[in-house]
Order: sequence, then structure tokens, then C-alpha cells
Amino acid sequence: MTNVTDRYYAAVVLPLTESLHVDETAYRRFLRYFIRNDRFAAKGGLCINPEAGEIFYLTRAEKRRILEIAMEEVQGRVPVIAGTWALTTQETVETAKDVKALGADGIFVTPPGGAQDVTSCWDADAYPEIWVDQIKAQDRAVDLPIVTHPVSGSRPPYSPGLPLNATLAICREIPNVVGWKMTYGYDGFRIVANGLRSLNRHVAVMGALASRFHEYRATGLFDGTLSGFWNFALEPMLDHLEAWDRHDIDEACRIWNGGLVQLQEYVADMGRLHIRYKTATWLRGLIPSPFMRPPMPQPKQAEIDTLWELLNNLGLSLIDRAETKLESQPAYSAR
Repeated sequence: MTNVTDRYYAAVVLPLTESLHVDETAYRRFLRYFIRNDRFAAKGGLCINPEAGEIFYLTRAEKRRILEIAMEEVQGRVPVIAGTWALTTQETVETAKDVKALGADGIFVTPPGGAQDVTSCWDADAYPEIWVDQIKAQDRAVDLPIVTHPVSGSRPPYSPGLPLNATLAICREIPNVVGWKMTYGYDGFRIVANGLRSLNRHVAVMGALASRFHEYRATGLFDGTLSGFWNFALEPMLDHLEAWDRHDIDEACRIWNGGLVQLQEYVADMGRLHIRYKTATWLRGLIPSPFMRPPMPQPKQAEIDTLWELLNNLGLSLIDRAETKLESQPAYSAR
């Protein structure tokens, strides 16, 4: 696989059973939705065990099993990268080794979790080694292409992504970093994307918030994606980006303003983003429920109703409206 990053990666959500365990049957069916779509397979890829796939609430064994299922289903049809996040660096490295052993094309790395020193209060420009050291440990263990999920407590214009100086330092220090997920507002995106363009090698600018894809294509700051929006809006998103590929700006604008941007902007509430990803995917009938493991909350009925209307306005297939009334979220019971 010569070019892992300049593709449309879907950050795949994870179907759960009523007891909030991994629904392997539903997951296989959902993966086939992507890989059996010839248009997506031609340009797309899958990110397994991302934040949208609830990696923070999975055991190492679950992460390995989920990736194992994905590799069995994909069979080389599209590239696969996989998340490695864990609470300790040691487990992160062991998870990266699992990714390599299962034959994935790259690792998807996220900054450390835990104490405020390495999360909300982390000054990434002053102390980049907090994440650099963890990425290097994984890099030494597996020597695979690396795509980043750069989230931090940085101030505007970079929030919630990593600041420019830390970004460039990581890319210069770790040559295996080949893709940068753009977890930024519009101003931060432009600054960081132009910074990545200034490097002496290619690090892909990978769009995340699909509510901005139209502007990013217009400015040329767009090499690919790593986005959870593909879970529920794959068909109109492909239509929109393919219109850009043809330089058919009128058609791209028609699709964008004909309901797609309205859906994407509603989903792109950073405090409800992953809940709305999963809820919209359920409403499409692609997974059996919208539930997530606590402490992730269940969707509000108003969110369900709004998402159903926005998806319906795009002419997408949906579950029956009568099936969208939720009871309380089931409790997770460990085996």
C-alpha cells in the first residue's frame, strides 16, 4: 500500500448488543456496507477503534477482537488503520503490536489520557515530549505508517487540536507520521494545514468535520479524510466530493446546500458529536441501536427527531419513524 493517507477514511462506530457488549454480527454487516460500495472502496479506507468507535471504553482484548473482525471482512479491499489508545504507554505499545500482528496498514494514535498534566492542562508547545515519547515507543515497536488524532486543551485558534509548533515538531521528529487528522475550527485548520504544507515531505491534511468539507475543497487544503460523518451520510458525501473531483462546482454547491450542510452542521456539535454520529447511523438502519457504554449518555429525543428529519430531507433510507422512540439506556454488565 504505497499511499495510506490520501483517502476517505471512515472512523467506524461500534454496534453494541442490548447488554452493551460488542455486537459482532451487526459489526460485520456494517463493515460490509462500506467495502461493498464500489465508489467508497475506490477511494476510501476504514479507521477501526477510533474515538467514534468508543476506544476509551474497550479492553485490549476487545480492541484486538474488533480489529480481527475488520481484517477478516475487509480482505484487502480498502486500507485499514487502527487506534492504539490505552491508559498507559505500555498498553498502548502492546495494542500497537496487536495492530501490526493482525496486518493493518497503519496505527491511529491519540494523546495520553489520565491526569490533568497530560490532558486538559497539557501545554503541547512547551512539552511536546509528553505525546512524542508515546508515539516514538509505538513507532519503535511496529514501524508502521502513523496517522494522528491531535486533541489537546490548547487555546484558540487551535482548540480542540494540537498547536502549530507542536504539530510541526512531531512531524519532523517522527518520519512515520504520514497523516494529520484536522481536529480544528476553521482558523486553526488553515494555520495548521499551511504549516503541514511547509514541511519537506508530504503529511496528509485529513479533514475531520464534514461540515467544512466544501470550504476545504475550495481552498485545496484537503488530501483525504478521517471522519465519523461517513457512518451515516456516505452517499451524499461521495456525490459532493465527486462533483468537486469533476470540477462541477454548480453540482457540488447544489448537493451541499440541498440538505447536506444542514445535516453536517447539526451533527458537528462538539459536545454531542459522537452521540449524534451513532444516533444518525442507527436511524439509517445500519446498526441496531444508538446506545453507548456509560459514561457516554443516550441521545435526547429531540436529537433523534431532528436527525431523522435532516436525514429524511436528503432522501436517505431510514428506519420507520415509529421505531425512533427510545426507552432508557440499558446498563452495561461485564461478563
